[in-house]
Amino acid sequence: MNFEIISVGTELLLGQIVNTNAQDISRMLSELGMNVYYTTVVGDNPNRLKEALALAASRADGVITTGGLGPTGDDLTKETIAEYCGLSCVMHEESRRRLESYFKEKGRYMPKNNLKQAEMPEGCIVLDNDNGTAPGAIVETEKNVFIMLPGPPREMRAMLRDKVRPYLESKTNGVIHSRSLRIFGLGESAVEERLESLMKNLTNPTLAPYAKTGEMELRITASAKDVEAAEEMIAPVEDEIRKELGDFIYAEGENANLQTTVVDLLNQRGLTLTTAESCTGGLVAKKITEVPGSSGCFHCGFVTYSNEKKEELLGVPHDILETYGAVSKETALCMSKGAREAGGADIGIGITGIAGPGGGNPEKPVGLVYLSVCAKDVHKVYRLMLSGSRDVVRERASLYALDAVRRCVLDSLRDDYIW
Repeated sequence: MNFEIISVGTELLLGQIVNTNAQDISRMLSELGMNVYYTTVVGDNPNRLKEALALAASRADGVITTGGLGPTGDDLTKETIAEYCGLSCVMHEESRRRLESYFKEKGRYMPKNNLKQAEMPEGCIVLDNDNGTAPGAIVETEKNVFIMLPGPPREMRAMLRDKVRPYLESKTNGVIHSRSLRIFGLGESAVEERLESLMKNLTNPTLAPYAKTGEMELRITASAKDVEAAEEMIAPVEDEIRKELGDFIYAEGENANLQTTVVDLLNQRGLTLTTAESCTGGLVAKKITEVPGSSGCFHCGFVTYSNEKKEELLGVPHDILETYGAVSKETALCMSKGAREAGGADIGIGITGIAGPGGGNPEKPVGLVYLSVCAKDVHKVYRLMLSGSRDVVRERASLYALDAVRRCVLDSLRDDYIW
């Protein structure tokens, strides 16, 4: 099936909120092997909404709308779709009862205009809203299916996951099953270059790359009669990818991340970590301690922003700082060693750099970061040149640090300065 997404709301056109709904819907449809060729944003204007709806219905099998299901006069999505399909909106008694119960449980008065939310296109499939007051709806016609979802992302995501996805899955023959591989250290173009021949020759399963901040996700999706058959189709493709990308793949699963991978590895091996951070300001420690169970492997970290604290807390020699400067491989090496010793840990990480926007010079430009790893039989330093804003440089540096810990535990640290 081909789908078009229509996001309704003048606030979207004014840039007052970010349209994350279209992203979430597109991702879900992609996972189901369904196509999205167009997305449209239209304000709270009935005439323009009718035009957008007619155009979408003329070129797509299904239309998914978000927004315009509220109780006010400018919330007209249901009414407009009902009119387009030649239907009337009628009171849906179960939705009315749910509305009344919702306000009663909250101890709030229900304005009469809220009853408008319980008026649904006749004959539609009603999608209960478990997180708000606006139910969604599905209208099926001979040519199209129209799926109406609420605008607030929290409500929309839950309805999309719990109501719409099962509905669409029931319309497919068999199942559509995916597996995600998480990659760090290779950019999107490098991954596509390495996998170009594989990606060109795949039809089922398919292979889709997704670029994220500092990392990549590869999703392998197969359409088959059941999950077991889909897994059998995915397995040889995954084997080819792992053969080509090797230890750049750090985890499997859409919700995997580097910090969880690192904490799990450290706890499994009974190892501990101490961090010494300058330009990242404690961001690595923050990521580590976001993971449940991190207390088993992470006991302390140091944020040594000044040279004095690098000397006092980490034992960085004064002459090293005077001769080479705070942003240098020599200082980073001392920081990782000092962190390991001061924290009594198995692994020490040292990070120093210039995050910007100021402070750089031709010899040491903004984005220059030195990252060092110190363990029992390892003491390495890496020179990174990172681009982007201050926040992006700090974020990417912290991810490189986590990946360095991962590689240290797995004994796969590389000798080159940039991987």
